[in-house]
Amino acid sequence: MPLHEWTDRPGWEGLDHVWITELLRWVKPRLPAGYRAYIGSAPVLAVGMPGGRPDVGVGRWAADEVTETNCSTPEVSVGSGDEMEPDIELAVATLDPGTSLWVERGGRLVAALELISPRNKDRPSARDAYLARYLGYLLESVHLLLVDVHPRPIGFSFADRIAAELSIDQEPLPPPMAISYRVGEPAATGGRLLAIWRRALNPGSCLPTLPLPLTTHVNVSVDLERTYSAAAVDAYLE
Repeated sequence: MPLHEWTDRPGWEGLDHVWITELLRWVKPRLPAGYRAYIGSAPVLAVGMPGGRPDVGVGRWAADEVTETNCSTPEVSVGSGDEMEPDIELAVATLDPGTSLWVERGGRLVAALELISPRNKDRPSARDAYLARYLGYLLESVHLLLVDVHPRPIGFSFADRIAAELSIDQEPLPPPMAISYRVGEPAATGGRLLAIWRRALNPGSCLPTLPLPLTTHVNVSVDLERTYSAAAVDAYLE
């Protein structure tokens, strides 16, 4: 199924969830032994760190360690949480992290595939936050495949912002677009080698196949067209 025009088309939220699931179904059986693919819905706070209990010490203040002040301190108690109501409680859309496809090996994240949603770039704060997220993958040597089918806002591209932050001289790649990054070996001139696959996407045309690198020599070829078509059917997009 050719790519839809997503400038004003409704239905992305439904497609987003189904497409990332189809991508998981595509990637998972093609992984070499020892790799695991899964869908995550929380921000990556420590990209290269294996899971486990945090190294945090928990202690209690002794009575003679408390500095005297003119303010009385209420007694601390453990309860249901209903004793003190918040001043305000509301839904904040910008705190919704969305979902991503992650590949790990031996407890370490090695690759990520992200579908960029309109909320990822609909305001400057969101653009900065997600740019830092995508750069964080690369700076931690995590390979990355980004897919952005949304042309708005005009003049903004995560591919271009990443290139600017990494001082890469390249032609502009406005959305809709897909781009894959492979973080390689240390370069002789300093830093690390970064291989890049860039593809412009066009509404009405088929989507490309791009690599999701796992190492400098191993990758999974991701058929964006086949997975998008399956998701579009399930999401009732004509």
